[in-house]
Parts: sequence; structure tokens; C-alpha cells
Amino acid sequence: MPHTTIEYTANVATHHDVDALVGAIHDAALSLELAHIGGYRTRAAQRDLYRVADGDPNFAFIAMTVRIGPGRPDDVKQEIIMTLLDAGEAQLATESSPLVVAWSLEVQEIDANFRENRNHVTTNIKER
Repeated sequence: MPHTTIEYTANVATHHDVDALVGAIHDAALSLELAHIGGYRTRAAQRDLYRVADGDPNFAFIAMTVRIGPGRPDDVKQEIIMTLLDAGEAQLATESSPLVVAWSLEVQEIDANFRENRNHVTTNIKER
């Protein structure tokens, strides 16, 4: 872990390389060295139906949720927030766009009592 979900308005994909954004966020998460590499997940979901503020078509949002195991101190959670937001903004800044983006990121702790993980990716990586 962490597991990162990136929600974005459809106009982001019109003006930016979403795959590059996912890669930048994933690489930034890896740089934090919070877990074994096999536990990292980053995914993106486009939102086709949305309104931002007054509905200006150049307004967009990118909302990230990062799910982590319990017990990390607040300073680590804050580092996750700043590192991933900075990486996302830096990636979009490499591309010209008329969009004005509202960014958000929330860190959520997973309740270990109500989670099951069968990670065959980690097993495979360790066996290589």
C-alpha cells in the first residue's frame, strides 16, 4: 500500500496526458518507500458528468484518495499529501492547458479488521 485513486473531470483528459499523470503520482508514492513495491496501486477514473463552481468549461478537478494501513504518524500522512499533490501539479505544468484545476487529496486509513488482502503480485516479485 498505498492505494491511490485519482478522479478527474473529463476535460482533464482533453488537455492532459492522464497516463503520464498516473505515472507521476505512482512514482511519487513509490519514492515515499511506505511498503514493498508489490503493494502499491494507482488508478484513475474519469468523471464524465460533473460541474465545477459556476460551470465554466475551463474549470476542472482532480481529487485523489490515498488508502493506507493503520498506524502511520500524522507527519507521514502529511508527507503523502504534499508529495503526491506536488507531483501531480508538476506533471500537469509540463503541458499547456487552459484549465483551472481544483486539486484535493485525502488520506484514509484502512480498518485492518475489515480487510482481506491476497496479493499474488508481491509473492511473484519476491520469487523473482
